[in-house]
Amino acid sequence: MTTTSPSPVRPPGKPMFAGRSTLAETLTIRTFLVVPFLVLLAAVPLMWGWGVSWLDLTMAATLYVVSCLGITVGYHRYFTHAAFKARRPLRIALAIAGGLAMQGPVTIWVADHRRHHAFADREGDPHSPWLFGTSPVAVARGFWHAHMGWLLERDKTNIERFAPDLAADRDIRAVDRLFPLWAAVSLLSPALLGGLITMSWWGVLTGFLWAGLARMAFQHHVTWSVNSICHMIGDRPFASRDRSANFWPLAILSMGESWHNTHHADPTSARHGVLRGQIDISARTIWLFEKLGWVWNVRWPTPQRLAKLARQH
Repeated sequence: MTTTSPSPVRPPGKPMFAGRSTLAETLTIRTFLVVPFLVLLAAVPLMWGWGVSWLDLTMAATLYVVSCLGITVGYHRYFTHAAFKARRPLRIALAIAGGLAMQGPVTIWVADHRRHHAFADREGDPHSPWLFGTSPVAVARGFWHAHMGWLLERDKTNIERFAPDLAADRDIRAVDRLFPLWAAVSLLSPALLGGLITMSWWGVLTGFLWAGLARMAFQHHVTWSVNSICHMIGDRPFASRDRSANFWPLAILSMGESWHNTHHADPTSARHGVLRGQIDISARTIWLFEKLGWVWNVRWPTPQRLAKLARQH
């Protein structure tokens, strides 16, 4: 992956970019952002109750869980924050599973997220909702920007600065190059399975619409809600240098990512839901991997660490 060299002199707080996306890249990104969402809006009122089957919902749920954990456990807690160490087969599997969520290759995703933490809710943060002010219009503009507007822009995060470890990893470079394949598998495998199991073109169509496009759109908006909602409303039990918040209604759908204040207070922790009653499916998955011997050196939170963070609040 080619990027521009970092500038030796940079004003404090200014982001460093790798350049601008090509027109083709921009059009592709916008297509995959907008089209599935439009399909979701159209499919629910038109086909719910008669145009969706239990097979469609089962395939959608399965792909949702696998790809969502690929993002939360793989892209986020492992590749971005090194919350644990993993054996090579699992490392590759997590990168592929994250690719099924169609949120971009792992190297680009990680670079964007590391930049988010470097400049959280300040100039340079790629998706803060607080970059335009606090007036009602500014807040509305900020919500749109944080939720998905930033993805429509053509500036790219500098890989050499924010993800040099992944750019130098041969396995990850190979997974990144094959990202179009993971995207195709994610979108087309439900159509293929739906057609083969039902032996009908209708099964192909509904599998593609519900377990392919609609599932992908729904998953995108859950992830983007962590960027937007979880930096605007919710509880803040721990000290952090930004406006990240814990938003419980998203806890299950986001696999524990919506305990966002906790995460920003202690970014390398393998568990985000650290308080009583906070469900964190991703942390439980990491725990299972640890029991199986697939991961080690897991950075679990300790009572002493949590007490220190709480006292600083």
